[in-house]
Amino acid sequence: MSNSPNSPDLASWIERIRGREMPVFASTVAALRRIIGDERASASALAQVILKDTPMTTKVLRLANSAYFNHSHQAVNTVSRAIVVLGFNPVAELALSVSLIDSLLAGGLRGRVHIEMARSFHAAVQARWVASRRGEQQAEEVFIAALLSRVGEMAFWCFGGEQAQALERCMKNAFLREEEAQQVVLGFCLRHLSVGLVREWRLGSLAVAALEGDARSRGPERAVLLGQRLALAAEEGWASLAARQALREVADYVGLPIESVREEVLANAAQAARIAASFGAVEAGKIIATSGGPSSGLPELEQAALPGAPDAALQLRILQDLAALTFARAPLADILQLVAEGVYRGVGCERVLVAVLTRDRAQLQGRVALGSGAEALCARFTFSMEGDPDDVLDAAIDSAQPCRIDAARLEHPGAERLLQVTSCDEAVLVPFGTPTRQIGVLYADRQGRPLDDELWRAVQHFALQAGLAVTLSASDPASTPPGL
Repeated sequence: MSNSPNSPDLASWIERIRGREMPVFASTVAALRRIIGDERASASALAQVILKDTPMTTKVLRLANSAYFNHSHQAVNTVSRAIVVLGFNPVAELALSVSLIDSLLAGGLRGRVHIEMARSFHAAVQARWVASRRGEQQAEEVFIAALLSRVGEMAFWCFGGEQAQALERCMKNAFLREEEAQQVVLGFCLRHLSVGLVREWRLGSLAVAALEGDARSRGPERAVLLGQRLALAAEEGWASLAARQALREVADYVGLPIESVREEVLANAAQAARIAASFGAVEAGKIIATSGGPSSGLPELEQAALPGAPDAALQLRILQDLAALTFARAPLADILQLVAEGVYRGVGCERVLVAVLTRDRAQLQGRVALGSGAEALCARFTFSMEGDPDDVLDAAIDSAQPCRIDAARLEHPGAERLLQVTSCDEAVLVPFGTPTRQIGVLYADRQGRPLDDELWRAVQHFALQAGLAVTLSASDPASTPPGL
């Protein structure tokens, strides 16, 4: 059978995984790639993509606070802060990797999937260390490339069905090497499936270079290849011939004594087990810990506050971050994004929206929205401002008074147009702006569930912080907030 990476069977597998088995991941990749490829994209745009997915938000923040990724050891409470501390592209790549692992973990898990995940995480940590020791400036990119370089193997074992079972039988009974068995059963190597998916999803040129490149290369793709070699060798034991050969290659590449390399590589294996668990791949972490040497134990996966569960401590930390950004004169769009995140994650609302007046003050338009159906709500949230004192939106802007909306209030004719857009009879509407002029409103609800006094006060605190930011922005001649 043909070993061509362009074979029809391979093409059909790429299409199957992309279109039928992992469509959610494909859409997440598309959204993230659009932002990464747009030089004008803001941190708030990236934060919105991540915050739409609560499990992704939790894991990105956990990773952003880990010593492995956060070299400055600065506390990170929000996605917006993570982007500031780690950088725009590193956070986007972390989000992409988290989305991939979550998509695979949600599939039909088989033992082989855990093995491939273990290899991927182990290779990623080893490759990053090799790149750093070599003095490469692309160590973080190397980590992601190594993590994604077995995406085909992971996806196949997750969604392969009967063909996966046939391949497993062939590997066990025919005493063939993995690639030989893949060729016999599938007609192509799973490495070519990885190449196809990496290209299809545009997961990065370095991952493609590592999969297709020259094994003698001395560039960053060489670090990826060496990381993979170490991960595979660890499965045979560090005393094996394969491990000794891999250690010698790495020692030669980084220019260190083999004894020093061995000591650090063993420590990397323990680190890889912890990193895998932090991504949610706990079983993969256990495999690394077993095959890769001593481990100091896998981390307990802490539970972050989910929407609907108020967290006073998180509110305080986000308000502190908001104050720091405000006095640093950060872009108003980034501050409003963080305000929305604070109400969504800290206060525990299920839908949060920030709406801002147009410059002619003729319309109130949604700018940032988080939660269930957030995009649709933001698109619909456009209201003409006619100065009607009986209308809840006009009154909020004109009087600068917050409004707590309930069933009784919605009986008033002035609330009809808001209800038509939100379809929710329990909400809060808090204006924000300078002391003399409001420029927008902060809207929050719990999808019809009752709102308590604690939530009411907390949303007002975040609106006050937004107002302070607007006031400082208005005093800066280089920055004029919308609506002023």
